Amino acid sequence: MFTGIIEGTGRVKSIVKKEESLQIEVAADFDLEQTNVGESIAVNGCCLTITSRLGDTFWADLSLETMALTTLGEMKADDPVNMERPLKMGERLGGHMVQGHIDGIAQVSEIATVGDGKKITFKCPSNLARYIVEKGSIAVDGVSLTVNQVAGEVFSVMVIPHTQVKTTFQILKVGSRVNLEVDIIGKYVEKLTFLDSEAFEKKTLVTQAFLKKHGF
Repeated sequence: MFTGIIEGTGRVKSIVKKEESLQIEVAADFDLEQTNVGESIAVNGCCLTITSRLGDTFWADLSLETMALTTLGEMKADDPVNMERPLKMGERLGGHMVQGHIDGIAQVSEIATVGDGKKITFKCPSNLARYIVEKGSIAVDGVSLTVNQVAGEVFSVMVIPHTQVKTTFQILKVGSRVNLEVDIIGKYVEKLTFLDSEAFEKKTLVTQAFLKKHGF
């Protein structure tokens, strides 16, 4: 479990193709000394398992499903990423409950300066729009944010200067693709009340065309 409060950023050092996955190497800009192999870490909001670590650099595998549902499969060397280690029991929950399980990919449609901050507008997949509500929480590339406005498949958030400086939001531009994790509470409420249950069922994006695109 994560909170969406980014600890720091890192940079992709390499991405290596394996038989049915990719191996990503990331160098963190903060101390990973207390982080062990086998533990989880959120990279741009996606929960990964550390398979190896040397100092502040670690390696993790990206499954085909992760590549299909997130932007991590599009990463290349030197790309910056947001990072957060899991929440410890007893610590303050500064953001909201984030699982690190990406629901889909959104695209930046507009960026406007508002005072010292930025108003960023995104277009999300139609199947996720119903989970996004005004003043509700959402994780964008792992960052816990409050939804400012919603209109159908379009929503906006306000990003304060601190968030701009401390996360990869400083390099976002119109057209950028980001990982989305909607508030888990909404999904559970829907499932438990049997609302639109057929649409709730997710279908894998790992198709024959997807495998061919990525060289498998």
